[in-house]
Amino acid sequence: MLKRLTILTLVLFGFIQASLSLAAQPDSSQPAAEYTTFLPFVVSPPDTDSGNDGGNGGGDGGNGGENDGGNGGGDGGNGGDGGNDGGDGGNDGDGGDDGNGGDGGDGGDDGNGGDGGDGGNGGDDDVYYEGEGTYYFGDGTGNCGFDPLPDKMYAAMNKADYAESAICGAYVEITGPRGSVVVKITDQCPECAKGDIDMSPEAFEKIAELHQGRVKIRWRIISPELSGPIVYHFKDGSNPWWMAVQIRNHRNPIAKVEYKQANGTYVELPRQDYNYFILESNNVSVYDFRVTDIYGHQISDNGIPLVENGDVAGSAQFPAKP
Repeated sequence: MLKRLTILTLVLFGFIQASLSLAAQPDSSQPAAEYTTFLPFVVSPPDTDSGNDGGNGGGDGGNGGENDGGNGGGDGGNGGDGGNDGGDGGNDGDGGDDGNGGDGGDGGDDGNGGDGGDGGNGGDDDVYYEGEGTYYFGDGTGNCGFDPLPDKMYAAMNKADYAESAICGAYVEITGPRGSVVVKITDQCPECAKGDIDMSPEAFEKIAELHQGRVKIRWRIISPELSGPIVYHFKDGSNPWWMAVQIRNHRNPIAKVEYKQANGTYVELPRQDYNYFILESNNVSVYDFRVTDIYGHQISDNGIPLVENGDVAGSAQFPAKP
């Protein structure tokens, strides 16, 4: 009886174990679970071709843009096609609306913005100088050795620009806060700074009020119309062995005076700080001169006689400055 119970128990246990195993098997009719892997978020670079109108050039002609053609008439910026077909050549290179650059070229479409004009001084070929203007009482005589000026339009040049008398006799147009005036340089102002001009009260009144005393000025050398030819003035004390000659009534500043020797060659006469050209130990009283202005124009006069402390007219006058 006990043996039968034991066998029955083992059979029952086996049946229960088999049922549990069948319950643990997966149901092949149901889908398997799905798992999703999340990757890091990637930021894409911006589209460099969008909204840039020509890649790195783009905009209004790259570095030219609407900048009045670069720096006041330079090379019209770096406009042109602005790299990859962008822009309009640096706004046509409109250089220099500031008085220092002329017209700034045409910009072009070749990426260089054209040529920005010639810089210059507001499109004027003249050289301008800047300094301060003052006045003094005189009569037109002074270091240059000229006679008094009846019209009182005389001036003294600062030491640097006096240049050891090279500016003597030059006609200068001076512009101040009130207007402009033309004066003749007849003297030197040793204490004046470079660029400064000390002028007659009559001249100063045309550019400023006298009570101002000192004003900012801008000036240039000009070539006014003059009546008659140049004049040779011989210094008092001149003689066949020592002669000093000065050029007067000249339209342009004098660069040099040459004397023609007996052998036909010209020798340049040394210029003195008091505006005379010297010839020594020659025993000559009739001269062949060649006079050159600062622009290279020349006047040749033959047979000029020595007249102590007197004047002899030349044959011609210099043309206007180039």
